[in-house]
Amino acid sequence: MEKAILTTHVGSLPREQQVVDLIFAREQGQAYNRAEFDHVMTAHVNQTVKKQLDIGLDIVSDGETSKISYATYVKDRYSGFSGDSPRNAPADLKLFPQFLERLAKSGGTPTYSRPMCTGEIGVKDTPDLQEDINNLSTSATELGAKQAFMNAASPGVIALFLPNQYYASREQYLQKLAEVMKAEYKAIVDAGLLLQLDCPDLALSRHMLFNDLTDEAFINIANQHVEALNYALEGIPSEKVRVHICWGNYEGPHVCDIPMARMFDTLMKVNADHLLFETSNPRHAHEWQVFKQRKNDIPENKILVPGVIDSTSNFVEHPEVVAERIRKFTDIVGRERVIAGTDCGFGTFAGFGAVSPDIAYAKLQSLVEGAKLV
Repeated sequence: MEKAILTTHVGSLPREQQVVDLIFAREQGQAYNRAEFDHVMTAHVNQTVKKQLDIGLDIVSDGETSKISYATYVKDRYSGFSGDSPRNAPADLKLFPQFLERLAKSGGTPTYSRPMCTGEIGVKDTPDLQEDINNLSTSATELGAKQAFMNAASPGVIALFLPNQYYASREQYLQKLAEVMKAEYKAIVDAGLLLQLDCPDLALSRHMLFNDLTDEAFINIANQHVEALNYALEGIPSEKVRVHICWGNYEGPHVCDIPMARMFDTLMKVNADHLLFETSNPRHAHEWQVFKQRKNDIPENKILVPGVIDSTSNFVEHPEVVAERIRKFTDIVGRERVIAGTDCGFGTFAGFGAVSPDIAYAKLQSLVEGAKLV
């Protein structure tokens, strides 16, 4: 009997309004009850894990329930961040100002604090990390999940969204972030969870922060980000690590996205066995061919986790379409080295998502059904 195609997703999932309200109360410095916060997060994580298992997902997460976003949550766990940083729209949106204006007027851009690094980075005395680990570990065990993963920000994505105003150079800032994040990464893996590093800095930052550089110059920077990440991962088995690369989880033209062909070698350098990447949205659906053409350059330990459903559209992909997308990769590296995933998350920012919550789970259901067809 052929091995079943396992299913997973990128991490963030829609949050209940009660969760969002508590997160933003803390975000905005309003009074809130910590005991209530902890109780609500615990209950919502359990509910979120159950929803994933009920539709048949194999490798589940906590949906990033307690986090304001996948990158800026670090300001709540580490000192040295303050104020707010200027917003910089991606280059592709600047090329289409009418669409950018429409996004702004429609509330399509979430508002939350993006502080800068203004002092020495250190660990705060907060139970946030351990609470997240306990909530996911307990729910996964009690509900019988095969595997569970927890997201964490990479040094590079922190540097992207929380710009440096303190350290002498970007390289010093990255190194300090890598040193500080080491303990978070280790704690997640030591708890028996898979660690997922979110690394849009390896693609999105090309047209968001470094759009004035050549591709070659940007790739050099991205490689420096990978070096910092690999330093932070020292001592952690690569089979316990997932890395996600993306070009920005937003509906837009994406005409400035650097091609996967240019970032392929950089992605392969990360000390992570599981590689998650976009391959369903219209700008990157063709890039399965890169993996076909570079088949011999994919290390044997790498497991491909292509996004076989899009995370910015309310279309629910037909299971047959999902199966077709999966087969493109099983034909390249074999069934045992492919896990079906999503392009990106469905709750990248608390209270914000292009896809309606009920449709997000319908799309995940279609993901599971498509994997069964393969």
